[in-house]
Amino acid sequence: MPSLLEALERKYFAECEFENANQPELHKRSDLPNDFTVTKCGGRMEFAIFIPRLSPLTSVPELLVLNDCDIDCAGDFDSIREKCQRVRELDLAQNKLCDWQEVFNILKHMPRIEFLNLSKNQLMSPASALQAAPTINLKNLVLNGTYLDWMCVDALLQNLPVLQELHLSLNNYRAVLLDAAQEEEELELSESQNCNHCQCVPQTEVSAAETEAETQTKTGSCCNLCQASRKLTQAHPELKTLHFTGNPIEHWQEICRLGRLFPSLEALVLAECPIKSLQSSTTAAELDSASGSESHKYFPRLKLLNLSCAQLNSWADIDELAKYEQLQNLRVKHWPLWETLECTEHERRQLLIARLPNVSMLNGGGKISVDERVDAERAFVRHYMDKPESERPARYEELLAVHGKLDPLVNVNLKPDKRVKVVFTYNDVSESRFVDVYLTVSDLKIKLEKLTNLAPNKMRLYYLDQDYKEHGPEEMRFPNKRLYSYNLQSGDEIIIDAKK
Repeated sequence: MPSLLEALERKYFAECEFENANQPELHKRSDLPNDFTVTKCGGRMEFAIFIPRLSPLTSVPELLVLNDCDIDCAGDFDSIREKCQRVRELDLAQNKLCDWQEVFNILKHMPRIEFLNLSKNQLMSPASALQAAPTINLKNLVLNGTYLDWMCVDALLQNLPVLQELHLSLNNYRAVLLDAAQEEEELELSESQNCNHCQCVPQTEVSAAETEAETQTKTGSCCNLCQASRKLTQAHPELKTLHFTGNPIEHWQEICRLGRLFPSLEALVLAECPIKSLQSSTTAAELDSASGSESHKYFPRLKLLNLSCAQLNSWADIDELAKYEQLQNLRVKHWPLWETLECTEHERRQLLIARLPNVSMLNGGGKISVDERVDAERAFVRHYMDKPESERPARYEELLAVHGKLDPLVNVNLKPDKRVKVVFTYNDVSESRFVDVYLTVSDLKIKLEKLTNLAPNKMRLYYLDQDYKEHGPEEMRFPNKRLYSYNLQSGDEIIIDAKK
C-alpha cells in the first residue's frame, strides 16, 4: 500500500513532457513562433502546436485531497514538510491508517493545516498512545465512521486546544462516556444511585476499556449503558460546532453531557439520532445530573440544532426547545408527531412558529418575517381558543395577553354551487330543471336531446343571465366549456334553438 508521500507524488508531481515530442518529421520554420512546427504529409504542410503539460509543482495546493488511496503510513517526513508547506486542508478519508502516532506525525510536518478528514479510517489505537502527541493547531476534525472509543476522543481533545468543529457521526455511540470535571459532585451522586432507566446498579469495578468495548459491540441495552464507566475530563470551551448524526442515542441526558463537555457549543447536529424525549425526568429514581427542567442551561450559546428524524412524539418536546434562549435555527423534520396531526403542513408550521419565539429559521426555510410570526401567533390563539383549558399549552396564555381574544375566522366557501335550477326554453315551452354546473356544453346538449328530440349536432344553446337581460342572450359555442364558467346561477335561462 502506498504512503501519503507516494500518493501525493503520483497525483501532483508528474514530469514535464510534451504531447508531440516523439512525433517524427517535425520541422521548425523561422517564420513561425517557437511552439509551432510543420509536418510534411505528402504534398500538404500540416501545422502542429506543442502543448506542454503543467510544470512540476514545488508544493501541493492548500487543499490536499487523497481520499480512497489505500494510504497506510506517512512516508519521508522531510519530503512531506517540503512539499506540503502550503496545505491548510487535508482529506484522508477511506484510507488504511490505523496508527494515531502516524497521523500526528503527518500533522506535525504540515505546520499550516487547519482541517483534517479521517473518516472511515480504522484508527483503533489505545488512548495511551496519544498521551505524548504534539499540540496541533487544528480547527476542524472529521472522524465519521471511525468507531473511535471515547477515551481516545478525550485524548485527542486534550491535544487539540483550538479545535472549533468536530464530526463524530456514524460511530455507533449509544452513550456519551465523557463528562466535564466541573460536574463531579453531581455525577458521583448520580452514579451512586440505581440505574436511571432500570433497577440495575452500575458496576464501577469494570475497567474503562472493557466497558467501552462492551458498550460499542453489544446491543446497547439499558443495563449496558448504566454499566458504562464515564470519564471525568476538562471541558473544551473552544469547540463551537459538533456533528453527531446517525448515532443510536435515545436519551437526552446523554446529549446533555455533550453540552457540559462543550459549553460554548453554537451548532449541534443530531439528525437521525432516535432520541425519544427532550423532557426532563420526573420520578424520584431518575436522578441523573441532566434531569430536571434545567437541561437547557447546558447549552447557553446554542444557535443551531438539527433534530430531524428523532423519535419525538409530543408537543412538550417543542416547549422544551423554547427554553433555549439563543436558539435561532431549528430543524425538526420527520418526527412521528407530525404524522399524527390532522392539519396541513402550513398549519403545522404556524403552530411551531408560535411555540418557538426565539427561532428565526425553521426546517431550512427562509428567515421568519414579522408578518408571518404575527399570523402564526394569531392562528395559534384561534386553534386553542375552543379547546378545553387542560389541552391549552402555557404559550396560549402568553399569546392571549399579546393579541387578546380573537374572533373566529369566517369560513368563506368560494366554490360554485354544484347544482343550480335553470329555465330551459324551446320554441314556446319553458321548463325549470336542476343542472350540474360541472357539465360541459356538449354534455348538456346530450342531456337535452330527450327534452327537445333534437340531435346534439343540430342544437344551438344561448345563455341568458337574469340580471343582464338587456344585453341579450350569449351563444354557448364552445362544446368543451363548463357551465360554471358562464357564472350560471339559479333563475338564469338557457334558450334551445334548432340549426337550420
